[in-house]
Amino acid sequence: MAYLKQWAKDEQNLSKEEKAKLKKDGLDIIGDIETYAKQGFAAIPKEEWGHFKWVGMYLQKPREAGYFMMRVNVPSGILTYDQAIALASIGKDYGRDVIDITTRQAIQFHWLTVEQLPDIFKRLDNVGLSSVGAAGDIPRNISGNPLAGIDRNELIDTRGIVDELFQFFQNNKDFSNLPRKFKISISSNINNSSQDRINCLAFTPATKVIDGIEVTGFHVKVGGGLSATPHLAEELDVFVRPDEVKDVAVAVTTIYRDYGYRQKRHRARLKFLMADLGPEKFREKLIEIYGSELLSKGKDRIEEWNGGYFYGVHQQKQEGFSYIGLNVPVGRINSGEFIELARVAKKYGNGELRTCTTQNIIIPNVQHEKIDEMLMEEIFKTFSPQPKSFIGYAVSCTGSEYCNFALVETKTRIQEITAYLDEQIELDVPVRINAVGCPSSCGQRHIADIGLQGSKLKTKDSKMVEAFELYVGGTLERDEACFNQKLTGRIPVTYVQEVLKELLFFFKEEKKIGENFYHFTHRVGVDTLQEKLDEALIYNRTL
Repeated sequence: MAYLKQWAKDEQNLSKEEKAKLKKDGLDIIGDIETYAKQGFAAIPKEEWGHFKWVGMYLQKPREAGYFMMRVNVPSGILTYDQAIALASIGKDYGRDVIDITTRQAIQFHWLTVEQLPDIFKRLDNVGLSSVGAAGDIPRNISGNPLAGIDRNELIDTRGIVDELFQFFQNNKDFSNLPRKFKISISSNINNSSQDRINCLAFTPATKVIDGIEVTGFHVKVGGGLSATPHLAEELDVFVRPDEVKDVAVAVTTIYRDYGYRQKRHRARLKFLMADLGPEKFREKLIEIYGSELLSKGKDRIEEWNGGYFYGVHQQKQEGFSYIGLNVPVGRINSGEFIELARVAKKYGNGELRTCTTQNIIIPNVQHEKIDEMLMEEIFKTFSPQPKSFIGYAVSCTGSEYCNFALVETKTRIQEITAYLDEQIELDVPVRINAVGCPSSCGQRHIADIGLQGSKLKTKDSKMVEAFELYVGGTLERDEACFNQKLTGRIPVTYVQEVLKELLFFFKEEKKIGENFYHFTHRVGVDTLQEKLDEALIYNRTL
């Protein structure tokens, strides 16, 4: 290795995961997979199961059955036609026809076996895709602006910057042993489409006058993350030119690798180191690692947050071309539907599909005169460019269907809940509902208007039933960013639809014209919403 594992000196105080990584680097599993594929799942030692994360794979529940979930990296969410077809074929041939779009713009499969991996890896490699680093203690898929290169609201095209950094980290053993997962976003979209403040490291659009000339570049935010102890990323006093992004990102990753905490797994994310150091000391350490002085901040160019939603037809920066944003309900799609979207994208555009942090899809580069004909395609009855309000603004994690950590099923349930709400309530503003099966918050419930977090509830007859905890009032608006707040009381899943209807009727009756749920929550207060929740729970439990 080209670097010194300074933490090895304190091996006795390291977590068990860190001790294991000292013996074997996560990326070393790549060399073992061919053998395991021939010998079968039973040949894989149990202590090796966790290493599969470094190639983007987790064992589904129950682990002993030997079925894997796999994530495939899609930097900035941009897929070519050939890549989309390859992904669809993997889902069809090996994944029981289930394909998920994640909140980091990656593609996720289920039901894979170790015997299938050599062919899957070959198919991915043939179209320039990889699952390496899509999980594990390593830089993950780099999320970014799904409209990069075509966006009228971007300061610069970030595709080359993202690809350069992604390729640098791929199979790079200098950075394959971080204290925990490491999430990067790079976007120059002024509407914060890549959810900057919940990433470990985020580059966001900025300008700075240097020697009398306005230069376009980035500000840098460090230390964001969700889970049980969420942190908003803090902005450093740094302005970075486009050609400096890679080196600055490598320097931040080096700080995390060498100084991040490795004694307790639950305190190993970069957010804890950042919280202890603070922005000023972190900046000093960054300059020390980077090797030269960095410019101070310029002008923040982020404007109103769009939540990562791009529904409908929008004109691109290229004259005569538009992109169309589609709703993929909670990010789930089958292979036939994926192939059909790729076909439509190729027929009317250039074949690209672009995934969003909201689990949706964009078809870019459609000539204006072809739009009406394109929108007549049958597939848009399933994936609408103008979805109903609640399903259109719903996000969900994988849930207990496949995930070992989730306490409740989420994907199907959130579709049922939002379908009911769309029948019952009509609002003048969208309400973003994010559902997660556990505190890890892969579905990003912390930033939702309404967050549903899976739980268990003991009934009067001592039975354990699935339930949700309710959180309200999250946002990533530029000057108002905050996580949503918990309301007391667990809601049995059988009551969730009615309880949410009662809360949303109260919102509809008491809101001001055009007022969104975040501003409403902070105007009326959480205590008022708590009272309404209590009333709704009492009423529904007596039905």
